[in-house]
Formats: sequence, C-alpha cells, structure tokens
Amino acid sequence: MILVTGANGNLGSATLAALRAGGVAATGGSRTPGEGMRHLDFDDHASLDLTGVSTLVLISAGYAEDDQVVGRHAALVDAAVRDGVDHVVYTSLTTAADHLGFALAHRATERLVRASGLPWTILRNGLYAELFGGLLMWADDGVESAFGNGALAAVAREDLADAAAAVAANPARHRERVHDLVGMPITADQVADRLGVPHRTIGLGEYRRRLLDETPGLLPFQPPMLVSIATAIRHGFLDGTAPDLTDLLGRPVCDPLAKAVAAASAARPEASL
Repeated sequence: MILVTGANGNLGSATLAALRAGGVAATGGSRTPGEGMRHLDFDDHASLDLTGVSTLVLISAGYAEDDQVVGRHAALVDAAVRDGVDHVVYTSLTTAADHLGFALAHRATERLVRASGLPWTILRNGLYAELFGGLLMWADDGVESAFGNGALAAVAREDLADAAAAVAANPARHRERVHDLVGMPITADQVADRLGVPHRTIGLGEYRRRLLDETPGLLPFQPPMLVSIATAIRHGFLDGTAPDLTDLLGRPVCDPLAKAVAAASAARPEASL
C-alpha cells in the first residue's frame, strides 16, 4: 500500500487523488485525517505508525523553522525503517534553489533519506506557478513585485502531484534517482500582460519592509524566505529548465503562465468582494 503524508494539504491531496484516479491502492496520512486516512502527527512520534506501508510519499512538512522541519522528517524516516517500508519518495526542492532560505531543511532531509538504508527517490520540485502569481501585489493601477525582469521556471502543482503519483506507483523504476521537476520560465511582466494591467518593480528592501510591516500573520521565518525567492528570481537563478517532468508525465506540462495568472487574479481585491 502507498501512503501519502500531508494528505489534507494541496500537494498531498492532489497526489493521493492522482494515485486513486489511476486505480492504485493508496491512503493518506494527516494530523487531521479524513475518512479512511491514518492519523500521522509529525510532532507526536507515537502516532507515526507505518505498518503495512510499501511506499511512503513524504510530502515535505516545511511550514516551520529548519530544526523543526528536519526533526519531523527524521522521526518519520525512523518510523519507516522501523516498520519495514520498502521505498521512500521525498518531495524536495529544485537543485537550482540551493541558496534559497528554506533549502537547508530539504537537503538535510535528503541526507536522512539516503542514509536510512531504504530504497529512495527524490523529487526536486520547482516553485509553484500558483505561488508566483499569488506573490504579486495588487496596487491601484496594476501589480507590483520584487521579481524585476527575472523569470521563474514555474511548475503547476497538479503536474508535481501527477509526477509523484507516477513514481510512487512504480518506485523500483526510480530507485536511487533524483528528478529535477521544473517547468517553463515565466515573468511578472507576462502575468501582468495576461491580466491587462501594468507591472511595476519594487526594490528588495521595500519588499522586505512590506512583509515585516504590512503583512499580518506571517511567521518569523517567512519574510526572509520570501525575500530569498524574490532575489533569486530577480537575478536569474531560477529560470533553468530540465526534461525530467515531461519525461515522468508522458505528456506536456500544464501552462504555468495560466496558473500564475489565475492565482494573481484570485488575489485581486475585487475578487474577494
């Protein structure tokens, strides 16, 4: 049986749905499990029961500080070894993003998975097109960002879910392989053009100030994480492409520009009225 962690999250739920749509026996794990799911709380090690699981799809629990994220992942990898899991598939971060503010937890987890002694596959996921569009900030006459003219090889979340499902359904074929799953480069200007509005670039310092002073609800680790994304895109470090995603999918990727436009449009102030 395949088990997908974070099954109530966006990527986890889409991966589980893709597996089931393909007729593959799979279940989900979550700290708030739905019907037929397992209760898995990364912060409650006693809940980490993986008995009967053949392939574990470890969706990164990255919404925390590095030490907490790595600790969560280490506990689950230990449980996988203890309970006799046959293969671990880990959703990591694209190779080009080594310098981003949240890369360390991913690379540390990759080490844990490799050192576990279990067969493994690492999916180095590119940044979501939906995230790119959602990070554009609406102003009175258009959108603003700190991305400048830089491009992101953005990828639709559903493509990453389908790729994870394809690997989990046939893990032996991908044993001890690292797949770099990035999409096609898009820019903030292209998103704005599709929306029919202008795009204005702001400085990284101004972007940091807005995150710190004008964005309630952000956790302390998030502003530097978001600034690291902006500066990496702005200076051309995340625009490289690779064939791995289309090879895994066996089809063309979804249009990342359309996904980014939809996300930006949904965030438009009028859209919430």
